[in-house]
Amino acid sequence: MNFRRFAIYHLPEGPLGDFGAAWLGWDARGVKAADRPAVAGLPDTAEALTDVPRRYGFHATLKAPFRLAEGHSVDDLILRCGLVCDHLSPFLLDLRLSLDWGFVALRPQAQPPALHALEQALVTRLDDLRAPLTAAERDRRRPDALPPQARAHLDHWGYPFVLDLFNYHLTLSGGLDQDRATALVAALAPVVKPLIAAPMEVRAVSLVGEDAEGRMHRIEDFPLRARTTSST
Repeated sequence: MNFRRFAIYHLPEGPLGDFGAAWLGWDARGVKAADRPAVAGLPDTAEALTDVPRRYGFHATLKAPFRLAEGHSVDDLILRCGLVCDHLSPFLLDLRLSLDWGFVALRPQAQPPALHALEQALVTRLDDLRAPLTAAERDRRRPDALPPQARAHLDHWGYPFVLDLFNYHLTLSGGLDQDRATALVAALAPVVKPLIAAPMEVRAVSLVGEDAEGRMHRIEDFPLRARTTSST
């Protein structure tokens, strides 16, 4: 399949990953539509609540979608991802259900150094494989509305919220008004509570590709192979 853009995601596995894929209706790991679970007390249909994030699947972005630079292939990207991840360590994240700026998501209680090291390595060490933003791509990020540091990151790395502005999150909704967002948190809380009771291990990242309809497909996983004496 020909993909128009690529990204590096963390795709959770196990029961949490299965629920997230089903909730959003698209399984980027399995590359298939997913049957939505029954959740009581929703303020709208699951389809309406997740319309925007559905095509990306249940994920955390580590390197935002980008086009390949001229002269490079997906094989180059696969090789480089493997080399980077060979020197990075797995770690644990304690997750919480959050509501920020109208978006419902799972976020870590704290971002450990190993998470920052992972994101920074993927953003910086793969960037020569990324094609520069077109004027239209840059305008879609509304650079004039960004803080100066975010705008500088956009121009240098192709995405505003990286490095010192990076925040790991697993999106569960599109942008919602306060009432619907609050109601969604209340509905999802008892469902996700047992799924995040124990820390989630981040032991691999995934290269994904965007198809012509905007859906993300897992291409390959890359284990974090460096040895560590601590999970955090």
